[in-house]
Amino acid sequence: MKPIRDSVHEYITLDPVATDLLDTPTVQRLRHIKQLSTVRLVFPAANHTRFEHSLGVYHLASELVAHLDIDADTATHVRAAALLHDVGHGPYGHQTERLIHRRTGQDHDEIAWLLTDPERPVCQVLERHDLDPERVAALIDGQGPLGSLISGELDVDRMDYLVRDAHHTGVPYGTIDHGRLIRELRLEDDEPVLSAGNVATAESLLLARSLMNAIVYRHHVPRVAGAMLERACEQYLDRTETDIEGFRRLSDHDLLVGLCETVPELGRRIEHRDLYKRAVWADRGSVPAGTVDASYDDERAAESEIADCVNLDSEQVIVDIPDRPTLKESESRVIVNGTSQRLEDASELVGSLRATERARWRLGVYCPPEYRDVVGSAARDVLGIRGEELLSQ
Repeated sequence: MKPIRDSVHEYITLDPVATDLLDTPTVQRLRHIKQLSTVRLVFPAANHTRFEHSLGVYHLASELVAHLDIDADTATHVRAAALLHDVGHGPYGHQTERLIHRRTGQDHDEIAWLLTDPERPVCQVLERHDLDPERVAALIDGQGPLGSLISGELDVDRMDYLVRDAHHTGVPYGTIDHGRLIRELRLEDDEPVLSAGNVATAESLLLARSLMNAIVYRHHVPRVAGAMLERACEQYLDRTETDIEGFRRLSDHDLLVGLCETVPELGRRIEHRDLYKRAVWADRGSVPAGTVDASYDDERAAESEIADCVNLDSEQVIVDIPDRPTLKESESRVIVNGTSQRLEDASELVGSLRATERARWRLGVYCPPEYRDVVGSAARDVLGIRGEELLSQ
């Protein structure tokens, strides 16, 4: 068993399967994918990678399967899935996920294509240790009761990234008691459930996620940079011979170099943090219902219309309409009065947090700073936005 020193969990002990998987190119690539992508433009110390996060998820999964006392073969599959759960991410992680999904129809946790390819060392390692690559891929995709421990409402992925992201950004909001969460988790009717007396334990996870959303994950600067990155990547794919399969295997640095060469204006701005500014920053009450649910094509059409109104190139206007906010953790289950209940039914706090998440939703329109006023005026007309927004510089 091989120990590795970790900044969050101290020592992580690897089993023979994890030791071999760690040395595959598929896993080593995660050293070059930042966990928080454009968030590090606001929090300079947030340079941790998906490699170390994957080790943390593996560590928590190891503790969890030991606590659940499941059979050795299943435990080995779960630990392997935990270590490999992020290998499907493209460069800049979630910032390129929508683009990859539009072109492949796959999310980052749908990785059977990657794990079951017999030409890839990661598949060869799994089979050499008598593990089924398809079974590991299904666990990563959240399938079955044990899959929900890797990708679900009470998963070890969330338990690690909240603590790790808070640690590296230096904010105090992501602290959770993952030790108690693991000790109190059990399977009931093939479903993960927190044992009696743990409503507050589940609420703490929900509250930590909500606070991290507000302070870190949805900070407006990473959103602007992320929107610029997505537009630049679309142009990069259109202007080069790189196919989507090659694109999704790039590292962060390789992509940035490619953007600076192929989409020089946006690439340079992202590299030097010379970002567009908010011309519009509107809450849900100011935005027509149909606009809230606009598609990707609708966003692009709006960008072109706004740009035409003020005689700008469409590349200089970005419309950013996020998905409606969700609280996935509210679906987690807790034993209350001897009965398994959804957290949202057992906790009054969930309703308040749902309202808070809805209140934080913002539609953004971004452009070079010198065009903020004219773009803002045109965007409000085109998008039907009512009222005024308070914008900081």
